[in-house]
Amino acid sequence: MIGASREALAAGRENLESLTDNTSVDAAKLAEELAAVTALLDREVSLRRVLTDPSRSGQDKAQLIASLLSGQVSGETVDLVSGLVRSRWSGARDLVDAAEELSAYAEVIAADKAGVLDDVEDEVFRFGRVVGGSHELRAALTEPKAGTAAKAELIKKLLGGRANAGTVRLVTALVTNPRGRSLEGGLEAYSKLAAARRGRVVALVTSAVPLSDRQKERLGAALAGLYGRQVHLNIDVDPEVAGGVRVQIGDEVIDGTVASRLAAARQGLEG
Repeated sequence: MIGASREALAAGRENLESLTDNTSVDAAKLAEELAAVTALLDREVSLRRVLTDPSRSGQDKAQLIASLLSGQVSGETVDLVSGLVRSRWSGARDLVDAAEELSAYAEVIAADKAGVLDDVEDEVFRFGRVVGGSHELRAALTEPKAGTAAKAELIKKLLGGRANAGTVRLVTALVTNPRGRSLEGGLEAYSKLAAARRGRVVALVTSAVPLSDRQKERLGAALAGLYGRQVHLNIDVDPEVAGGVRVQIGDEVIDGTVASRLAAARQGLEG
């Protein structure tokens, strides 16, 4: 997103965080209802155009969406979506993307409030690695002609009883309604939302050998020193990785061939 849409999404996220600070608010229910709103906006082209029309007042748009949603979803969800449509958007599709992201972020908040956010982060990452290693599984989950019910059932078989309910809901939403996103891209977006909730960044660490808990702690501390923020490590093992360790944070890659940038991180692996 760019310009006005980026600002509108940021405001929506702040509103969601403020709302869910109230312990009586069910963040998981918000996530479910925001997913339903996303489906509505994605399906009704004319509606989302009206709701992002800059010539209409924010109050008129808020009243319109409230009249449509009242009685269908909770008052908290009505308030959140009304706030979204009061904002200015660079494009109509951006409103749908924002509703979808807030749904996922509400799921992340629910996991955080339940004390299982670290588990959900790791489960999402591991699921991505499993799918990446199986062409057949990836094809089954991304085949456009496959029914959503069949995909949802496959996710249930793969993760049901093995992962947190929030993880299952996030992955199911992505697989059954990708909205143009790749499976890998969607899972990465979830990881970034989880990191944002904790005010940290995500590092994909590929190591030639498994790292001990002490090595993980020292590497995490070294990277936090480099980036000035807490760093969550997603660790994968690949014996062929150059230099023994490869660290990717966003678009930046630090590997064994870049000694000047890797020095601090390598100290974390010594001893």
